[in-house]
Order: sequence, then structure tokens, then C-alpha cells
Amino acid sequence: MANAAMIQQTHHQKIVNVAVAVIHYQTQYLLGFRDAAQHQGNRYEFVGGKIEANETAKQALIREVAEETGIDIHDNTVVKLGRLHHDYGDKQVSLQVYNIELTAGQYEQHRHLCYGLEGQALKWVNKSALLAGKYHFPAANKTILEWLRLPAQIAISYPLAHFNDLPNPATEWLTYHKEKVGTHAWLYIRVKDSDFDNSVKQLMALRPDIQVILPFERRLHSLQADYQIVAHQISQTALMKWFDNEQDSSVGEQALPLDRPLIISCHDAASIHAANQLASVRLQQQQAPVIGVFLSPVLATQTHPDTAPLGWVAWSALAQLADMPVIGLGGLSPAMIEQAVQYGGISVAGISQFV
Repeated sequence: MANAAMIQQTHHQKIVNVAVAVIHYQTQYLLGFRDAAQHQGNRYEFVGGKIEANETAKQALIREVAEETGIDIHDNTVVKLGRLHHDYGDKQVSLQVYNIELTAGQYEQHRHLCYGLEGQALKWVNKSALLAGKYHFPAANKTILEWLRLPAQIAISYPLAHFNDLPNPATEWLTYHKEKVGTHAWLYIRVKDSDFDNSVKQLMALRPDIQVILPFERRLHSLQADYQIVAHQISQTALMKWFDNEQDSSVGEQALPLDRPLIISCHDAASIHAANQLASVRLQQQQAPVIGVFLSPVLATQTHPDTAPLGWVAWSALAQLADMPVIGLGGLSPAMIEQAVQYGGISVAGISQFV
């Protein structure tokens, strides 16, 4: 028993808890560069460092950013992006990742930073170059880059039934969304009818600029523009089936998509716990990550009048449980993004005020 306890203790000692600060001003992101002699050297990284035993992740974040860069983020809004565990073989790290947007004044003061206070190289880079993979990161950071692809707002398509009173609902649905969806928008298409797949394909062909999220049950075959599909959505029902079946690799009769990122719909603590488990399994198996959760309903909605809204306070408490970015859904408008950020979200989604 003593040997087993020693092995377990040694295993735990290998885990390094790290606070990571994704610092940016608009589309400019601050990166550090790891010296060749460091673990995972000759790679770029986000600012951050070890969480000491006597401090919280946010306290460590504020301290590390000040020590490494001289930037004081004490009064900035700090939003949790997520939590990650990565095993490098010789070292295990547990990352708590936060998004920090600087003020214009802070950026102006520090935008010429080339070296940190510890002598490390620093560099401001454009988000498009960052997401295009032009900077080599340690493996644990790859999921963070996927998280950063999420936009501040996500539009959701109207259901086909919304156009049932018109002569040709499918044509009207197509025409409406072709004209109304914003340029380069992320659009979650809630497809429930198998005969509706053709309309979805037509919309994607007519609007090659949009980035599409599809329910995993409605994966489209023989689609030329599959690059437009940025994620598959997993319902809470499908998620809990996966979780209850001892985390089997399939949900019902259909396997979860392995090559596309996932966005999961959650409504309570149990589903967030299951989503965290699914995210962990996919990370361990090097599958496409879970990049967000739709957490709803924040406020009352016309489409689900009998469903009690969470309210911002309860929504915020649930958001803190998630190991990935949280997207507010239910009774929201694009203008509420700042409120969502204050309560711990990174994006808002909806139908009527987004399309």
C-alpha cells in the first residue's frame, strides 16, 4: 500500500497547474516565445505561469502577467475560456485559460513590447495569422486556438415550420436566409427534416461566406463546400445518452463526428459535467475538440414560453463549471454580448434578432 501511495503521489506531483492569459486588444494578441532550453522550447505561447498553492487561478493570472509583461490587468474583465489537461509524457499540465481584452490605453502603452520583464521575447500578432497556424505552439495550446475561432455572436436559422403559411416553405426559407444572414456569419442551422438537406446545401452554395454549425444527426453527404461546416451541435439528450452509456463512442445508432469540432447544448450542471467529460475524452484521443456550449435559456423566450429561464446569476454559476467557452442563448440580442461577458460568457446566440 505504501508503494501504491508513493506512485500516486509521484503521479500527482507531475501535474503542473498553470494560469494562461489570452491577452489581446481587438484583433492584436500578445504572445511570448519559449527559450530553446525550456520545456516545449522554441515555441510561442500565451502569457502565464504556475498557480501557487496559496492563490487562485485569477490571482496567479494577475501576478504572472505583471511579472512577465508589466501589464496590470487587475481592473480588466477576466473571462474564463476553459480548462485543459495535457500529458506530454515527461510532464503533465493543467491549464486554466482566461480571455483578457486590454483597454485602448493599455494597448497604446504596451504595444511596442518586444521583450518581457524576464528577458523573454514578446510579439503582438494579428488574430487571422494566429488562427492560420503561422505560429508554432505547444500541443496543449492547440485547443485554445480552436476556442478563439468562436465569434462574439452566432445566428440560428428559423425552422422550416416558420414558413409553413407560405406557398413553398423550403424556397421561402432559402430566400430569407440567403438575404438576411450577415456576411461571414456563423449560422447554426437547426435541421429536423431529412428532406430539408437539399435546401441547406443550396444555402451553403449561395452563401459560401457563412460558417455553418449542423446537428450531428444531419451530417450532409456529397457536399462540395464541407469546409463551411465549422462544427457539429450535440443536443443535451444525445449528450446524456453518450454519458449514460459509459461514454461509448456512439450516440444511439450514429457515431459522434470525430473530425469536426463540437458545440454542445446544456441546460444544467449535470449536462455541463457530461460535456466536460466528453471534451476530456476527445482531447485524450486526439479528436476534434469541444469548442463551446450553448447554455440556455438565459432569459424567457417566445419559442419556449413554459421553460423557466435561468437568469443571469444562475447562468453565470453554471458557466463557471464548464471546461470550454460558454455561449449565451435564450431571449438575447447581439447587443447583450457585453452583459454576457460580465457574467462569464464569450458569445451570444439567437434567432429573431440575429438573422
